[in-house]
Amino acid sequence: MSNWGIPIPETLFSIDPDDIEQQIDLLGGAPLIIKIQEGTHGLGVILAETKKSAKSIIDTFYKMDTNILMQEFIEESNGEDIRVFVIGDKVVASMKRTSGNDEFRSNVHRGGRTEAVKLTSKEEFMAINAAKHIGLGVAGVDLIRSKKGPLLIEINASPGLQGIEAATGVNVAKKIIQFVERNCRKK
Repeated sequence: MSNWGIPIPETLFSIDPDDIEQQIDLLGGAPLIIKIQEGTHGLGVILAETKKSAKSIIDTFYKMDTNILMQEFIEESNGEDIRVFVIGDKVVASMKRTSGNDEFRSNVHRGGRTEAVKLTSKEEFMAINAAKHIGLGVAGVDLIRSKKGPLLIEINASPGLQGIEAATGVNVAKKIIQFVERNCRKK
């Protein structure tokens, strides 16, 4: 995404168990986010608040032969992110998700609250182009707002509808079906 001008948090794939400390330092140290590559609904996303805990978590994943990536922690996002639903070449709905309780993840499945949100033109551009660059006709694009501006944190190829329709009043499922019907006719 960075190559296409879409900003992301500092990120690296962790592949060498012998230089965990250097990997953490490359991201600016703790706190940092550790993600397993097969996670869903916020599962497998861990906030390591200290370097010691980060090393322990990463070492455990290595021993379990689990692929992980690490990202800088964007503290100013305050447990909020934005889910943008892109269908074709346009944004059809967007919501802000705010974490609940003592949770840092804002996923609805983790107790996050939702509300409709107005995107900036840059956020809309980022979401549409992120989906386009990886070839998705339907995508849930997750962004966070940071001191550096909006950052892309994830693109979901099969995003859930939980929360987005209630928060926005948009029948996203219907829009997906209409998109599929239009594109099946073209082929």
